[in-house]
Amino acid sequence: MPAPATPYHNRSQLLRGIKFWESRGYRVKVAEGIAARDGYLAGSAEGRARDLMACFEDPQIDAIQCLQGGYGSNHLLPFLDYDVIAANPKPLIGYSDITSLHVAIRQRTGLVTFYGPGLIAMSAPEATSFTQDRLISVLRDGGQGPVPADPDDPFLLTLHGGRVTAPLVGGDLWELRETLATPWEVATDGALLFFEEVNVPTWQIDGMLAQLTHAGKLQQVAGVVVGQMAGCDWARDRASYPSTKSLEDVLEHYLSPLGVPVLYGLPLGHGTSLATIPLGVRATLDAGKQELIIEESGLTARSAQAD
Repeated sequence: MPAPATPYHNRSQLLRGIKFWESRGYRVKVAEGIAARDGYLAGSAEGRARDLMACFEDPQIDAIQCLQGGYGSNHLLPFLDYDVIAANPKPLIGYSDITSLHVAIRQRTGLVTFYGPGLIAMSAPEATSFTQDRLISVLRDGGQGPVPADPDDPFLLTLHGGRVTAPLVGGDLWELRETLATPWEVATDGALLFFEEVNVPTWQIDGMLAQLTHAGKLQQVAGVVVGQMAGCDWARDRASYPSTKSLEDVLEHYLSPLGVPVLYGLPLGHGTSLATIPLGVRATLDAGKQELIIEESGLTARSAQAD
């Protein structure tokens, strides 16, 4: 288990996660630099990259769950050996800032990765059994089938109807935007684009979607899955922007005119519950029926996208 981004704050966060897996019969191997510190980063970029590469190369490790997101995963990208990663396929699990790794590894190696909770989020006191059980289930069977709705709030919003089957790509909206004009720029043409975000004002969501539009990243998508946008609606900053648009207004403005299926509200992101999904596999979005169906096992499929 590596820490590609932000380190743990209290050692108990790490120990709680280890206990979670061991109580379920699994063995946990912690990366050598797990306790490294460089301010808000879990050590140097080179050191964090070495830890991640060591996890891929270690034949005793069957799956790699990142400690958490936070910030800094994009620092690792120049230091990764993508040929070695491709030769040692295994599930990589993480969300939020780990988006940088999901995008680069999929596009450079063709491997499927898993958008799911890091060790700290999975084992935190507030973590739900839905999040935990979904992660274990997907790691066992590959995640094929319908992505479940949030058990506490199953309401979904269709922003544009239709049905499409395409490779599922994406992650955190901020991190997707950060890939632009880099060697790891996210490839979205013909893809089913998924994104989510947390604690970002609506006007910044507007700005990120505008930039993706200007960069040509939305015009050729096959469909869009908007996950949870926790803390992003207008009420968060209404004192400063009393007449601002709602989050739904902004999403409709950029996504509905694309003319492709668009569904909003599945438990994918920083909400109370997180449904782990494989990225890079074929998935079917039926926005009219409000369903996202994973068509391939993330444990056996390879992404269609590789440089």
